This record gives sequence, structure tokens and C-alpha cells, in this order.
Amino acid sequence: MSKDLISRYVWIIDTLNRYERLTREDISRLWERSSLSNGTPMPERSFYNYRRAIEEAFHIDIPCDRQGYYYIDRSGSRAAKSLTNWLVDTYALNLALKDSEEAYGMVEVEDVPSARGHLPSVLQAIRDCSKVKFTYAGFNRSRAEHDIIFLPYYLKRYKQRWYMIGSKEKNGEIRTYALDRIRELTVTTDTFKRPEGLDMDEIFGNIIGVTASKADVRTVRLQVTPMQAKYFRALPLHSSQIEEEICDDYSIFTYRLKLNYELVHELMGLGAAVRVLAPKELIIMVTQALRDALNQY
Repeated sequence: MSKDLISRYVWIIDTLNRYERLTREDISRLWERSSLSNGTPMPERSFYNYRRAIEEAFHIDIPCDRQGYYYIDRSGSRAAKSLTNWLVDTYALNLALKDSEEAYGMVEVEDVPSARGHLPSVLQAIRDCSKVKFTYAGFNRSRAEHDIIFLPYYLKRYKQRWYMIGSKEKNGEIRTYALDRIRELTVTTDTFKRPEGLDMDEIFGNIIGVTASKADVRTVRLQVTPMQAKYFRALPLHSSQIEEEICDDYSIFTYRLKLNYELVHELMGLGAAVRVLAPKELIIMVTQALRDALNQY
């Protein structure tokens, strides 16, 4: 697939994302203004070919309603939509930079070191359902663990790091490994059968971060300052977020989450802008973490 075609696909997706619903005439008019068109309209046949290609390449369906408006179908799993958004955002940024080359050197992005190592090999293993073998030097271990045989199911990016999620052949437990802590990874010729009915939403749907948990899902209630409430409205802490109450001095948000280290870490990072109201277990976890931090001074 040529870079020019990918650029055209991403332009269509990004344009529909921004305008939500457009007719064929609207799309053609906007296309003529773009740097990709050379001032020429988009042929109708080309548009329909691009729609089919977008569905195949990005798994995005672009239906047309009875009034003749095209739109992006937002159905699908949370993980699939998240990946699609990331891919489109990445390509859209590249297109925007090409339209304004003087912007190079004026845009800074977060570095993701783990993407430069084993990411292509792990993607291949997930696609082919191939087992992988590696050594893992985890931060919480004094010695590296060697010759791990692993069945990779999914990848997840969190806090500038890529994580591989799957099960260890030895015991079948669901585990998460950071790619930047993996050493000597090889994709083996042994294959596996992906468990039926297991998906990312089942593993991480009610979790912040990458620590899988068998704990019960709890209702988390947070009281936040008016300023923090604005940030939460713009970028929710979790997809289950509901703004339950709005007052002059505070807002209350509720979530359906499993309690884990990453949740506590996120809340501590918000400092005095947030107060945990429930559940009691989370209040204790955050309080203890704050005490431990204070004891460092």
C-alpha cells in the first residue's frame, strides 16, 4: 500500500472525525482545498474505493444515512477503537506537518523507547499465534527470569511504554510484560490457539494501567476541585466516568474500577485536587501511600 493512498485514507477518516457528517459534495469540496488534491475534485469511484480500503486497512466502516450523509460507525470494542484512533492520529499529524514543513523542529512528542525493540516481533507473534521465548529483567526482581515461554494475546501502551499481555505456558496465568524489560526475545515455530471469548475489555475494561486483577469491580467516588473537573471532562480518568454532582466548590465523579497500584499512583499524582470518598479500601490505600511518601522527608 503506497504512502499516498494511506494519506488519502487518513484524510477521509480525519475529516469525518472533525465534521462528523458530510455529504459526498461536502467531502469533495473539502478535498479540493487539501494539499493532497492538487486542486482537483475526488472522483466518485475513487471515494467508494477508498471507503472499502479504509474498512480493510483500519477496520472503520463509513455508512451513508438516508439523507445522504456519510459518517464513521463508532461501534466496536474499546480496544479496537483506541488502536484505530491512535493510528489515525499518528498519520493525521504527519499529514499536518507535511502541509506546514516549517513546523518541524517546533513539535515535541513523548519518546517511547519500548517501540524500537521488540514491538515488530511481538506483533508478528500475535498475528500468527506464535509462542515467544525471552528473558525478563523486571524492576521488582533481583535476578532476570530466563527462558520464559509465553503466549502473546494483546499489546497495550501505557505511560510511554508498550506491554505484552498473554499467558505463561508454564501455568496458564495471564501476565503482563513491559517490552523495554525483555531481553533476547525470539518468535518460535510453535503455535497456540487463542482462548475463545477472551478480549482486552474483559482483562482491562475496569482497570487503570496494566496490572490485571481478579478482584471485584468497585464503585469509586472522587471529589475534585472545579479546575480538576474541567480536566476530567476534557480527558476522562476512565471510560466509565460519570459526573455525578456539580457544585460551586467541587464536583463528584464516579467510576467502575478494580483497585490496583496504578489507580493509587494516578490519584496521588493529582495531589490536593482530588479526594477519595469511596470505597473505604481505596481511601486506606491512598492514605498509606501518602504516609509513605511523607516519611521520605
